Amino acid sequence: MPVRMLPLVAASLLSAAVAAAADLAQPTLDELKWVARPIIIFADSPADPRVRTQLADLEAHKPALDERDVVVLVDTDPAARSELRQTFRPRDFSVLVLGKDGEVKYRKPQPITVREVLRLIDRMPLRRQEIESRQGGGNTGG
Repeated sequence: MPVRMLPLVAASLLSAAVAAAADLAQPTLDELKWVARPIIIFADSPADPRVRTQLADLEAHKPALDERDVVVLVDTDPAARSELRQTFRPRDFSVLVLGKDGEVKYRKPQPITVREVLRLIDRMPLRRQEIESRQGGGNTGG
């Protein structure tokens, strides 16, 4: 399967894990809507070093990304013409960050730092509501 979901639960995101992830069942973007914030990594080959760099950086910051409901999708097979590729029409390497509403919030033709991702997500209105509801929920004890 050309599109891979890597929900940042994997122990290692090196090339072996990328190849093994091909067997995971893929949620659709509709299934992720209002549930998760997808980061989609596109490349023309799983051997692209930018894929490994991006995945390693994301894995290194797994707790912060989990807190923000981030899931990672990887598509390294342009010949398969996956639904993701048809929807977003990437060229070569690119990284997209989607909001829970399913809309593209950021697109970059090179690896994105986790710091950029966290800042972007934390500025989203829905994320601000999530933070406020957690803070409010923790302060109301009776």
